[in-house]
Amino acid sequence: MSDENDNTEAPDSAPAEEAVGAEAQAEAPGDPLEEAQAEAKRLKEQLLRTAADFDNFRKRTRKDLLDAEARGTDQLLKELLPVFDNLERAAQHAEAATDVQSLSDGIRMVMKQFTDTLGRLNIERVESVGKPFDPSVHEAIQQMATEDHPPGSVAAEVQAGYRQGERLIRPALVVVAKAP
Repeated sequence: MSDENDNTEAPDSAPAEEAVGAEAQAEAPGDPLEEAQAEAKRLKEQLLRTAADFDNFRKRTRKDLLDAEARGTDQLLKELLPVFDNLERAAQHAEAATDVQSLSDGIRMVMKQFTDTLGRLNIERVESVGKPFDPSVHEAIQQMATEDHPPGSVAAEVQAGYRQGERLIRPALVVVAKAP
């Protein structure tokens, strides 16, 4: 009898195992192609969101840079406008001035105000005359034979150079001494 019971139980237990297997297949995704397509769709959406976020970041950064540049320009103009006002007054005074010395003094005062303003902005003049020629801050436009300055040094400055901290704004245009 045990053989019969074993036979009868075996067929009954086999369908139960198949039912559990069918439930497992129903819970687990079936088609690997569908899974891959769903993953590709999810990744594409994520990529589009990331690209949109980056584009927004780039636009915001560009706007921030333009705003910072405008604020810097505004600050520079606020510093320089009083100098311009005084220069304008000096020009008006020059038209009616009979005393050349007072005009000269007025122009010197405006130049000092301008130099002080540049100093507040951390802008300084590049020293040139008598210094050795330095191509990182000087631009040679001519050579001149002279005994007044050693060869290779700056004999004359045609246009002043300026730097802000370590950054060169404009090189000095200079005449370089050479041996006679």
